[in-house]
Amino acid sequence: MIPTLILFGLLVGRWWRASLGAAAVGWPALLVVADVMEVGPGLLGASLLAVANTGAGVLIHQGIRIMIRRFRRSAGHPGRKPSGGPHR
Repeated sequence: MIPTLILFGLLVGRWWRASLGAAAVGWPALLVVADVMEVGPGLLGASLLAVANTGAGVLIHQGIRIMIRRFRRSAGHPGRKPSGGPHR
């Protein structure tokens, strides 16, 4: 369970809100469908653990993104240009 959800967080950590929501709902649903757990109060604990483990992967993903951005800025890479969309 733990490595699977950490990997999930690493892979989709860019969209951290969606990944945490998917883990909170998807992992307990998978446990019920696979007949590992029955519907009951234990699923709340499974959901919380899924969010915590996915959150660890998301934090690693976001940390790597921040380090890459800082490295690019310090190396003189201009990075992305603004989209040119409407400014508020």
